[in-house]
Amino acid sequence: MEIRQVDAKQGWQWIVTGFYLFRQIPVMWIVLCAVLLLIAATLALIPVVGQFVFTLVSPVFLAGLMLGCRALEQGGNLEVAHLLAGFRRDPAALITIGGIYLVGQVLILGVFMFVGGDVLMDLLIDGKRVDENELKSVSGDMLTASLIGLMLSIPLMMATWFSPLLVVFNDMVPLEAMRMSFVACLKNIIAFQIYGVTLVVLIVLAAMPYGLGLFVLVPTMFASIYVSYRDIFREAEEPV
Repeated sequence: MEIRQVDAKQGWQWIVTGFYLFRQIPVMWIVLCAVLLLIAATLALIPVVGQFVFTLVSPVFLAGLMLGCRALEQGGNLEVAHLLAGFRRDPAALITIGGIYLVGQVLILGVFMFVGGDVLMDLLIDGKRVDENELKSVSGDMLTASLIGLMLSIPLMMATWFSPLLVVFNDMVPLEAMRMSFVACLKNIIAFQIYGVTLVVLIVLAAMPYGLGLFVLVPTMFASIYVSYRDIFREAEEPV
């Protein structure tokens, strides 16, 4: 499969086009995101296990939203049922992606805690209060641990960014989809840097009016994932 290398400016264009998809049917987008948030909040009530379960099934929900984007792009309707559409399109492969991402996050957390030292473990795991002197003594380790955690998280995110879409649209197996996703992100790293910086700025702006802007930004972000896939893998898509 050929992976296109797009212009750097496309990082901004993905968000703009994603907003156009949101604007076509904003109420339904907001409802879908609200339902997804409700599912996440409900699972979060189950200590530890609930967060693990949501991480496992997140690629399935994402795949459903991407199928909704495809339907919307082709003149169809975006429906609440699309949120569960991924469960009808190779859910085992999608959950496998979620499992690999979960294991990766656990390993990264382990490295973070190891580098941070005992004080950081007491602070984060046990909620132990530390005095100012202790905090100053471990601040360097905390910064190092944070940088290492970020450096390890970025490749993992790159590998999972497009993988659910490659599974549902191109019938790829999980490991191959994750490899292709990583290569695609790496090949378009400049565009993704612009995309990421733009999103950070927009998140700050959206959060200012009591967070109301997030009702627009979150659906736009989901739609932009589909737009970026269409842009980079345009020649690889199968006819529907």
